[in-house]
Amino acid sequence: MGLLRYIALRASLIIPSVLILYTIAFIVLRVLPGNPVLAVLGTKNIPEEQLQAIMEELGLNKPLYVQYFEYLWNVLQGDFGTSLIIRGRSISADLADRLPATVELAVAGMFVSLLLGITTGLVAGLKKDTKIDISLRVYGAITYTIFIPWFGLILQLLFALWLGLLPVSGRIDPGTALEEVTGFYLLDSLITRNKEAFIDALSHLVLPALTLGIVLSGPYTRLLRNNLVVALESNYVMAYRARGVRNYRITWHAFRNAIIPVVTYAGLQFALLLGGAVLTETTFDWPGIGTYLVEKIQYRDYPAIQAVVVVFAFAVGVVSLIVDIIYALIDPRVRY
Repeated sequence: MGLLRYIALRASLIIPSVLILYTIAFIVLRVLPGNPVLAVLGTKNIPEEQLQAIMEELGLNKPLYVQYFEYLWNVLQGDFGTSLIIRGRSISADLADRLPATVELAVAGMFVSLLLGITTGLVAGLKKDTKIDISLRVYGAITYTIFIPWFGLILQLLFALWLGLLPVSGRIDPGTALEEVTGFYLLDSLITRNKEAFIDALSHLVLPALTLGIVLSGPYTRLLRNNLVVALESNYVMAYRARGVRNYRITWHAFRNAIIPVVTYAGLQFALLLGGAVLTETTFDWPGIGTYLVEKIQYRDYPAIQAVVVVFAFAVGVVSLIVDIIYALIDPRVRY
């Protein structure tokens, strides 16, 4: 019951978090100089009467507090409004089209980062103060400071242009037929048993996922390595060794304790993962929420930008809640 109460409390905190971020986005967009209608039209040579008529049609001439609460009320009903760029185009439809691409990239990037980070952290912790340990610690420090677009361009140059092994951009080749069921290309190709589409979609996903995963793997390497070293030098490990317990079992128990902070950090890093996905999508022309956000920022599309902020904030809140639940389940010392 304590855990259930904690889950309910944490879930209720998602709402004010989303509300705060939406408020910040709303204020920043209105404070920035310039007129969104002129940004969309790409010209200032428009009669004042026509400009005011367009703003009235879009609801941009209403008082700010009216725009704030009107949009918020629509969001609570599941309506993110329509785009200022394409008149009448539903933002909800745009998000439904783009979100699967971002989620697919984020999951793949998280998988790569955890695989690399846990593997290198485990090896570094077991090889403490050796050349391998020092090399892997340097790897962890360097990867976390790499600029994602630069690293993505390097991988494109190496694997796409020089070696010709992988495609340079997009989610799938235009000539590849794929019946969309969920919007997740890998999953859709498996559902429809389309082997050609699966290989094509996977080959397009490799470079963006590697870029995002390698950059985000560094903190996991250092965090797991440091916690594993502490765990292997703890009193309970010394007791195990004194009793003649085999090394692989000792390592397993130490690893279970050292991995707990990594799980917590993985949830906290999800926000960074989404931010990194924006840069990665832009570099690889990946048709997800990131490229959609960049496009809408260029044209000052208020409703679309606010919608992306709300979706990102809600996603981070949900993932943080899931991580807290997992943390409580894997760590018997945690009580609520």
